[in-house]
Amino acid sequence: MKNSIGRQVPDYLEGYGAVRPFNGAFQTFPDMLRQAPAVKMRRPTDRKIAKSLEDVFRDIPVRDGMTLSFHHHFRNGDGVVNMVLATAARLGIKGLTVALSSVFPVHAPLLEHVQNGVVTGLDTNYMSGPVADAVSRGVFSRPVIMRTHGGRARAIECGQLTIDVAFIAAPAADDYGNINGVAGPAACGSLGYAIPDAEYADYVVAVTDTLCEYPLSPVSIPQTRVDYVVKVDAIGDPKGIVSGSTQVTKDPVGLKIARTAAGVIKAAGLIKEGLSFQTGAGGASLATAHYIGQMMEQAGVTASFAMGGITSYMVDMLNRGLLRKITDVQGFDLEAVRSIGTNPNHIEVSAGTYANPFNSGCIVNKLDTVFLGATEIDTDFNVNVTTSSSGVIMGGSGGHSDAAAGAKLTLIVANLLRGRLPIVKDNVLTATTPGETVDVLVTERGVAIHPSRRDLWEKVTAAGLPVKDIHELKQEAEKIAGTPQAVKTGDRIVAVVEYRDGTVIDVVRQVAE
Repeated sequence: MKNSIGRQVPDYLEGYGAVRPFNGAFQTFPDMLRQAPAVKMRRPTDRKIAKSLEDVFRDIPVRDGMTLSFHHHFRNGDGVVNMVLATAARLGIKGLTVALSSVFPVHAPLLEHVQNGVVTGLDTNYMSGPVADAVSRGVFSRPVIMRTHGGRARAIECGQLTIDVAFIAAPAADDYGNINGVAGPAACGSLGYAIPDAEYADYVVAVTDTLCEYPLSPVSIPQTRVDYVVKVDAIGDPKGIVSGSTQVTKDPVGLKIARTAAGVIKAAGLIKEGLSFQTGAGGASLATAHYIGQMMEQAGVTASFAMGGITSYMVDMLNRGLLRKITDVQGFDLEAVRSIGTNPNHIEVSAGTYANPFNSGCIVNKLDTVFLGATEIDTDFNVNVTTSSSGVIMGGSGGHSDAAAGAKLTLIVANLLRGRLPIVKDNVLTATTPGETVDVLVTERGVAIHPSRRDLWEKVTAAGLPVKDIHELKQEAEKIAGTPQAVKTGDRIVAVVEYRDGTVIDVVRQVAE
């Protein structure tokens, strides 16, 4: 069957179940209650400190077929996932599902556990490195589920992703299970992606390398939700947190795109007191924020808040008074980690508060604008940030679809050619973010505006910016680089791409060898 953006999806998929096709960004409504973990109690003499992960596995007990969850705040410096799965392998446990909010190259040992049958399922929001490559080639016997950051929080809260045991890499913990991410030698900042896991998992295990005196302060995850505390030598390397570029690009093309994007935002009337925006790591995105900051200074206005993966550039804007608040679900560099631990206006938020569409209002709904990247965009403004031009998984939505849906103005900021290939296609290889939630494509050769935003077209045109039809941009790119050949994939579905509401927006098929 076809969903509302014309992507062919099955009505049932072995290893996944019945498929609910995507039917529009705001067309699926919740019809369930939040799940609830079992009620527990602790007597005054009970201890939570466990001598080892093996002891925790035996005490719970962890059994074949369970779902174990992990967070990705250490990104490519994480040490806990591999440590826990090695424990499972030593104890002979099989058939586990790993619910890891994002997968990085450091998680390559996961593949050995797949081959040995220890792990048979993967549920994630983003993938890169050897695991992503292996998934693309069909290493798992059942499809990997790829969600958005808000969609993962929704799935956990609504009981669609049930977690048996959450293992939380805790930079600091006390002996009764209070956790934060801002103390200790392995401080990682916000623990926003671990909060839904801690709230709804049947069991919660804090894995820490820094035990502090009770009571720990501040507290990100409280003792009331933590069942065990395990002290290990090291939970990860904070240097691996740094992601993408954390400096404004010096590339002339990137700067041109950023200046144009800032011009679009100004033309839309959003350079105003109380502006709110989201950006992430990446030179062009940070350059856009830089130009917005200049415009704000010239206009004498202050932004109410910035959201997203937080970098030193956002921290600098806060310290200079250009921002009143930062809401932080994840730090992208060590300056962001330091700031959240010292500045009361730098606020830790959970993934659910950030972007879950099925609650009484998430932060992305309050965004005026967001500027995002793209691997591909098609002439209907659907965006791919999941697969590369060769069909291999190299990312995923993360917060892309969530922020695009919530913001008043969503810009895709990208070079017209990516690796000598046009980014504008008739149809993207994999749809990640639906075109109905994308307003503008900004390239070095012009600005394309979604046909539904005639109001914006008039404002941007009046501002003298180079507005073009998206088909015209596609033709210009193909005139330079030629028309790319279609990517050949197999029939087997290796991953299901869920939209933030749990419907299926697309599938990823096995790459042709």
